[in-house]
Amino acid sequence: MIPFNKPYLAGKEILYIEDAVATGKISGNGKYTKLCHHFFENNYGFKKALLTTSCTDALEMAALLINVQPGDEIIMPSYTFVSTANAFVLRGAKLVFVDSRKDYPGIDETAIEELITSKTKAIVPVHYAGIACDMDKIMEIAYKHNLYVIEDAAQAIDSYYKGIDGKKRALGSIGHMSAFSFHETKNIISGEGGLLAINDDRFIERAEIIWEKGTNRSAFFRGEVNKYGWVDVGSSFLPSEIIAAFLWAQLENLKNIQSRRKQIWNEYYEKLKDWGLSNQVGLPQIPDFATNNAHIFYLVFKEPEQRNEFIKKMKDHHILCVFHYLSLHQSEFYKDKHDGRLLRQSDFYSDHLVRLPMFYELNSQLVINKIK
Repeated sequence: MIPFNKPYLAGKEILYIEDAVATGKISGNGKYTKLCHHFFENNYGFKKALLTTSCTDALEMAALLINVQPGDEIIMPSYTFVSTANAFVLRGAKLVFVDSRKDYPGIDETAIEELITSKTKAIVPVHYAGIACDMDKIMEIAYKHNLYVIEDAAQAIDSYYKGIDGKKRALGSIGHMSAFSFHETKNIISGEGGLLAINDDRFIERAEIIWEKGTNRSAFFRGEVNKYGWVDVGSSFLPSEIIAAFLWAQLENLKNIQSRRKQIWNEYYEKLKDWGLSNQVGLPQIPDFATNNAHIFYLVFKEPEQRNEFIKKMKDHHILCVFHYLSLHQSEFYKDKHDGRLLRQSDFYSDHLVRLPMFYELNSQLVINKIK
């Protein structure tokens, strides 16, 4: 069986975990946490990076930091994972879902502004498959209406946006804040794990407090206060040093991992594009303003039955290919709370998109041979 995903060990994960244990501090915010923080800040230009136990936690921190209140409205795509929504629903927010683009499953940036009301607090673009949304357009709308932008960059490590000013900026470094995932299905992994990246100075001090269970403990250990106590809301968002040590081994091998994944992605694309044209199956499209971090390789079938037959055929060949999100506005939990607008493209991707296996040690030619 060729699985959809297989976690990759870069080589020093166990060594660094043993070293973390030997330091006598494995509860978090130690040697490896700091190494990871510096890596993200220095390589991607985040003003402040804070490891979290998951991307879900990072999004929940962001919701706390912008002080989401019951009745606030949060604009986000319907075609996304439930964590994007849960972070704000937990604070009592109303979700205002946006349809997907026709050329790409990401949010339709042209449909955002018409949904803004006096209750709108934030826009949460999701960089689906690690491919950038049009961040110039989104930030322009946000500044015009005095809204926060929180990038859901769960899939977008080491991916970039090329703006109208010609500058290339790392995804996650553009909005007020962003959230990343290091779940075992992502490019860089720690089993479970995430990151909150903060790009607005206003949120840095409070983010550390929320991160440390609502205490000013971090400031205490830096010698900035004589004692620490409970000063705000918060939770246990920071991961253990064991998770950070595992992640550090991955980050040291980021270039190698990314190079291999791009090799697989490009082989899929080059060897399937003619087959796709002949069978009316769409391949991923990369906008001019985006780079490709090779997180996902997907196919878009013309009819749901065609997709279902493909999944069954590949399973019969012992190759696991899987669909992706079910539109959140159609979900059992939220469909009676949705405002009733039809989101046809989001539903289209729910019914027509399938993901091919993608992991470091994959022999993609075996998959390609069975597709053809």
